[in-house]
Formats: sequence, C-alpha cells, structure tokens
Amino acid sequence: MKQIDRLAALGLFDSRVPRYTSYPTAPVFSPDVGLSSQRRQLAALDPKVPVSVYIHIPFCERLCWFCACRTQGTQSLSPVESYIGTLEAELALLADTLPKGLRMGRLHWGGGTPTILPPALIHRLARAVKDVFPQTPDWEFSVEIDPTLVDRDKIAALAAEGMNRASIGIQDFDPLVQEAIGRQQPYEATLACVEDLRAAGITSLNADLVYGLPHQTPARMADTLDKVLSLKPDRIALFGYAHVPWVAKRQKLIDETVLPDDQARFALAGQSATAFAEAGFQAIGIDHFALPDDGLAKAARSGHLRRNFQGYTEDICPALIGIGASSISRFPGGYVQNAAATPAYIKHIEDGHLAGARGHEMTEEDQMRARAIEMIMCDFTLDRSALNLQFGALTAGLDADLEQVAARFGDLVRLTDTKLEITKAGRPMTRIIASLFDAHMPADAKFSRAS
Repeated sequence: MKQIDRLAALGLFDSRVPRYTSYPTAPVFSPDVGLSSQRRQLAALDPKVPVSVYIHIPFCERLCWFCACRTQGTQSLSPVESYIGTLEAELALLADTLPKGLRMGRLHWGGGTPTILPPALIHRLARAVKDVFPQTPDWEFSVEIDPTLVDRDKIAALAAEGMNRASIGIQDFDPLVQEAIGRQQPYEATLACVEDLRAAGITSLNADLVYGLPHQTPARMADTLDKVLSLKPDRIALFGYAHVPWVAKRQKLIDETVLPDDQARFALAGQSATAFAEAGFQAIGIDHFALPDDGLAKAARSGHLRRNFQGYTEDICPALIGIGASSISRFPGGYVQNAAATPAYIKHIEDGHLAGARGHEMTEEDQMRARAIEMIMCDFTLDRSALNLQFGALTAGLDADLEQVAARFGDLVRLTDTKLEITKAGRPMTRIIASLFDAHMPADAKFSRAS
C-alpha cells in the first residue's frame, strides 16, 4: 500500500480536528467563565513576569472570500476611529485591574487588517498600549501587513512605534487563484511593500501562504513559491485552506468544484515544504518554516518552541492579554474571550466593564494535557519524563491514550517508557494524534480538515 493510501486509511483526509492553538479549544469555552474570572486572573498576574499583548483590529476594506477570521468590511474610517476609542477605554479599565509594574515582552496587532489604520491612529493606539504596558528592553512588536493597504507613511509610523517584525499576508500570487478567492494582490505591490519595510529598518519578515486554494496546481504553486522566496522572508507560515462555509459565509462565494482534491492538496503541501528546505529553511512544527538564524528555528532546536493563537512562537511569556472584540486572553489559570461580535464588545466597554464573555478555568489535568498536546504539536514528541517531573502521578492518566495511539498508528510512532515520538512518515497525522489526548473534544464541533 502506498504511504498516502495508508495515511488516508488512518483518517488524514476525512478527519476534522483542532489546530490546537489552545487547549482546551475555543468551542469548549463556557459563558459561566467570563468577566469575574477575567478580573480575578488579571489582578493575580505577577508584575515581575512580562506578558504578551494582542490587539484585534476587526476591519478590512475588502473581505477576502477564503478568510474565516472575525472581521467586517468598511469603506470609511469612521467606525475604525470609533473602535480605537473603545480600545483606549478597554486599556483604561485594564490599567485599573492589573497589578502595578507589569510590563509587556510581546505586542502583536492582528485582524482584520491592522494596516487599515492611518498614521495618526497607529500612533494613538500604540501610545495608549504603552501607557498601560511599558515594554521590556528586548520586546518584539509584530504587525500583520496587507501589502495592498499599506504605504510608506504607515510603515514609518509603525517603525517609529517600535515594530520590529512584519507578517505579510500573501496566500498565493497567481492571478486566477487570487480572483477565485477575492484577493487581488500583485507581486509588484508585495515587493514594493517588502522594500519599504526593509528601508524602514524592519528586517524580520514573515510570509503567510495557503495551499488548497481554488485553481492551485503544481505549476502555479511553483511560480508562487519562487516569488515568495525572492522576497527573502525569515520565516514562512504555510496553512491548509479550511473550507468552512458554515462558519464563514463569505466562503460560499468560492466554487468548490475547482478546489484541489485530497491528494492534490497533500502534494501541494509537500511541494512547498521541499522548496523551502532547498532554500535553506528549517521545518518548524506542522506548518511553519524558518531560516536557521531566526528565533523560531533556534527555539525549535533548543526545545523552547511554543504554540499560541498566532501559531508557532518562541514567546515564553506565560500570560497573553487579548484586547479588542473576540480576543482571547491566556492566563496561567485558563482562558477568557472577549465578546466576539464587535457591537457586543463595544457595549461591554461602554457600560464601564471589561468584555470577558466566555472562557475555561484550567484544572491540573487540563494543564497536563495542554502541555502534552503542545509537545506533540511543537516537537512531534510527548516527553513522559518531563511531564512526570511537572505533574507527577497525574500523567498516568495518559497511559490509555498512549496505548491507543501506538495501536492505531503502528510504526508511524515509537512508544517507549519515557516518550512517544511521531516518525517523519507519521507527521502528517500530528493533529489527529494530538486530538487523542483531548479530554474535551466536543462531539458537534466542526473543525478544519486534518490534511
């Protein structure tokens, strides 16, 4: 049996499982854990330990059809400016709740399209954040960049506020693919954006690509990969397109008949990984690639790679504070998500209280399983010895899961007394294997496909 047939028989193309950017996953969050938990966990943070801060900007001038992010279209800056005022109000409420002296080690602006902000609003928001969260000397400030909605003045404003990493949305450079997903973005515009970023002193660049899009073929993908590599990014994220029109209604605009089939998707992912390896990139986890001197690659080699809502990261801050509509905060004791709909979020803040609407408080077993799943997702290894040191006898609760994995996946994994390892041939099954350690897997949740 060919390897791909074996993977198919094990559920690679049929399974829909979480990406595990958190554990438990967001569908498990409950409205019983909300504002009171948010206040308590914010107040309990250790001011000596830096935190990460995430700002969500839920606006775009265009709504790309493939995107399942929480965002809304606008052709006017009026709602955007009003939203910045709400973020300032939320920051003021946070300042009244947080312990004094807390600093941020990481800041990330995501969306939506953060570069919809004009320079004046960039400065206004950045300074409001810094007033509440002074940065550490080695902080990182990253921003998601839409090359078609940024100019030199916006880049200069972001650089002046300390941006030192840019994450550039590309997806695919082929005009036919772009037309099919509602995202026209010429290579020339992206190249100009990269040149402007480098001229402004931003040397750390990420590129985001998607495989499994309509009309993608090996030839079209090869051309896109050549163009991406010509931009000389430091790291690349390669995501499988998640066709979930029941979640993102705009995806109904995509013609399903021209989506690559299962084997074609798998081949596109493999083609991309080979091209990146040949260009000197190190594979990171299931979907990232980084040059050897990049911080992500160093973290992977040293065993310090982590996973959060932005994907793979070398961020070791134990808490992440999410600000804005739908943002999720990660605390040592669990998760709290702000009201997801922008009007509901705004109403919470206007009423004078934080916007925590649902979440999950972690038990010790949750924390143990969260670390086990993170090990699998980051290192393709579940280190039982390390878990035992941290959680003691509690790790015995994984024994049945480990036996199930070994029985189901055979020589695609190696199980010893000290660890479970996923072999190179078994790595396409990583998300499925991780899901077998999920004690909260909801029966009715519709996750993205595993392949």
